[in-house]
Amino acid sequence: MVTTKSYMAKPGELTPKWWHVDATDKIVGRLASDIAVILMGKHRPTYTPHVDTGDFIVVTNAEKVQFTGKKWSQKKYTWYTGWPGQRSETAEKRLEKKPEEILREAVRRMLPKNRLGRQMLDKLKVYAGTEHPHQAQQPESRELGCK
Repeated sequence: MVTTKSYMAKPGELTPKWWHVDATDKIVGRLASDIAVILMGKHRPTYTPHVDTGDFIVVTNAEKVQFTGKKWSQKKYTWYTGWPGQRSETAEKRLEKKPEEILREAVRRMLPKNRLGRQMLDKLKVYAGTEHPHQAQQPESRELGCK
């Protein structure tokens, strides 16, 4: 009787690649879901749920992302400060203060909520402008967030 064996990647066995994504005029949710798949490593045939098999992603022009509908004025980001009540701000205000946090927060919520998810999120590099300090890694351009 022949048994088939499943391949399970071991930590450090796969070398991650570097990808560059331009976020100009991309819809936040669609772009974030494609980025989360690559960070988790689900785009590879060697995906293993308990090992970080994903790649690094460098996102530029995060200040030019788009929301659909009226989300710029209706979407609220809330956080707890330690005092009674919560602080909140709209997506418009967040874009003015920290534009890279809009995309990073959307991706974070699509990753696993554990140590492995935090390790995956560390491989996401988001920049508001066109410049980034990762030229030495020679990231390949990739088109994400398209329909």
